[in-house]
Amino acid sequence: MLYQQGPEPLLAFAGLSRILIITDAWEPQVNGVVRTLRTITAEMRVMGKIVEVVGPDRFNTMPAPSYPEIRLALFPGRKLGKIIEDFKPDALHVATEGPLGLAARAYAKRHKIHFTTAFHTRFAEYLEARTRIPARLTYAWLRHFHNAGSGVMVATKSLREELAGRGFKNIRSWSRGVDLAAFSPELREDWDLPHPIFAYVGRVAVEKNLRAFLSLDLPGSKLIVGDGPQRKVLEKEFPNAHFAGARHGADLAKAYAGADVFVFPSKTDTFGLVVLEALASGLAVAAYPVTGPKDILGEAPAQVGALNEDLRRACLEALAIDRAHCRPHAEQFSWRACAERFMENLVPARDMAQ
Repeated sequence: MLYQQGPEPLLAFAGLSRILIITDAWEPQVNGVVRTLRTITAEMRVMGKIVEVVGPDRFNTMPAPSYPEIRLALFPGRKLGKIIEDFKPDALHVATEGPLGLAARAYAKRHKIHFTTAFHTRFAEYLEARTRIPARLTYAWLRHFHNAGSGVMVATKSLREELAGRGFKNIRSWSRGVDLAAFSPELREDWDLPHPIFAYVGRVAVEKNLRAFLSLDLPGSKLIVGDGPQRKVLEKEFPNAHFAGARHGADLAKAYAGADVFVFPSKTDTFGLVVLEALASGLAVAAYPVTGPKDILGEAPAQVGALNEDLRRACLEALAIDRAHCRPHAEQFSWRACAERFMENLVPARDMAQ
């Protein structure tokens, strides 16, 4: 069984109106976790919920080792406890496993508050890639962290099955969405590059496995849209690739639509919001057959993408796909549905008798 005993998710529970989200990933960070939390927060507020997000911006911080763009809260326990007490949440969600997540978990256990968590990031694999700490040791710690809650939300069926096999309990499905108004095939960047253009959009970091993409023998051009700690190294190593830097808003949407194929070389993402954004922009997707891409594209993704352990072959197969199929596939993913499912997965912070 993937779903274990614990307080039942109660969307209809009239008291679940004050929702507190604790997250180590928050603005000004730019990543899928921040985008997801920011968007569902806006959706829930439209639905009449009172939602508060507590991120590192409220605390003294230090840069994360090897990733200075990410700031970590320093000794947040006492201040965070006061925030929780003052807000008086009907539902508490601990989104991440960093200093804020640990402090929130400790406070909740100490005060007998029920809470949910989410498995956003393959932290174990990322840590192993950077420090060589075996992933199995980190998974043991992650299992201990999440199993203390009343439910851990995961984005895909394949990840749900994997975590259940690793001993995670109270697993609840929570998919993602895409802003269909922001991303479309119509407005395209006129990249001054030879076509076909194979594009990647996202963080330029070791866990994204960009060397696997940049090393491929492909026709046309390779385009990297985004920034991160590995950018300077990769720019020197692959001088023929075009690094466009980070894009936002309409510029980001145009960047997607101006390419010919979207390449997603990561093997460690838990979903891949950029895959949905690419599809909404009319791009077929080339990726490995791993968690995230295979869940979004489906078991037979030939209409909208190509999955193959040979990434070069996937890229060339994706190039032959009719772009007209891609946008309708993305339209199946709604942020409103994502927010509603999130609320269904929440649990009352206190037992009814308390």
